[in-house]
Amino acid sequence: MMNLKRLYTALKTDIKKADSVLGMNRRNLGYVYPSNPRKYFEFANNKLLTKKTLEAAELSVPETFLSVSYFYELTEMEEKLRRLKSFVIKPSSGSGGSGIVVISDYQEGDWLSVSGKTYTFADLKKHIADIIFGVYSFGLNDTAIIEERVVQNSLISELSPQGLADIRVINYKGSNIKAMLRIATIASDGRANLHQGGVGVAIDLESGKTFSAQVHGENITHHPDTGIALLGVTIPSWDALLRLSEAAAKAIPLGYLGIDIALSESGPVILEVNARPGIEIQNICGEGMRELLCTIDAGKSI
Repeated sequence: MMNLKRLYTALKTDIKKADSVLGMNRRNLGYVYPSNPRKYFEFANNKLLTKKTLEAAELSVPETFLSVSYFYELTEMEEKLRRLKSFVIKPSSGSGGSGIVVISDYQEGDWLSVSGKTYTFADLKKHIADIIFGVYSFGLNDTAIIEERVVQNSLISELSPQGLADIRVINYKGSNIKAMLRIATIASDGRANLHQGGVGVAIDLESGKTFSAQVHGENITHHPDTGIALLGVTIPSWDALLRLSEAAAKAIPLGYLGIDIALSESGPVILEVNARPGIEIQNICGEGMRELLCTIDAGKSI
């Protein structure tokens, strides 16, 4: 009888836990579509517009060195590019980290990426032409952004030596509700995206301390490549980072957002915002978001 009682209690707990999870359909129908008017999606999908909007609100973003939207601009680009030693090339309308090249050095007429690959000017010109042609944005004409490379905070660099880590904050109607650190790995080729093999590390919103981690859905406690401990780490500049997230949500005319923030040595910097942030953060944190979202809809503080 006692075993049945335990089983019933466990099942009840599991059902309650499952009910608290925000599924994809409910995310779209309950939060993305009602909170993010289609006419404003461009503020998230067009990274150049995102940056201009955030800059106008005096929020920290990587400096834009160049933007290239037309093929004729490629002929005038070499001199400008050769003045730059360290930078990032990214498609304005790309997603999932595709099309991003991170250059860390310039030696003897060529550039070196953070992974050690050598790029000639012809290589970079072709890559930028591919971006304009729409290779990374579903065949639609796009703009290549050449921007400042963020040199990350030394503690974050220890956690993510393979590439730039970012902190994804989910914000609903101006309130931060969940946060996770996304760490690059060898498998992810230096990118922090979870579906490419990056590590997700849950962060307690109150304290800024990490408390659980996963890679490919498996719980881990240490970095799969370096072995460094990932849990119990206090994220630097945590309060400033949360304030920046709230300010970004105020500047962008969307109510349900994922805001990606990197930590440089001088503080948090917004990399991009997402109008349809993934729901994997619930697995990373081991807790659903529905209760928090309902609390905000009820006009209560979380």
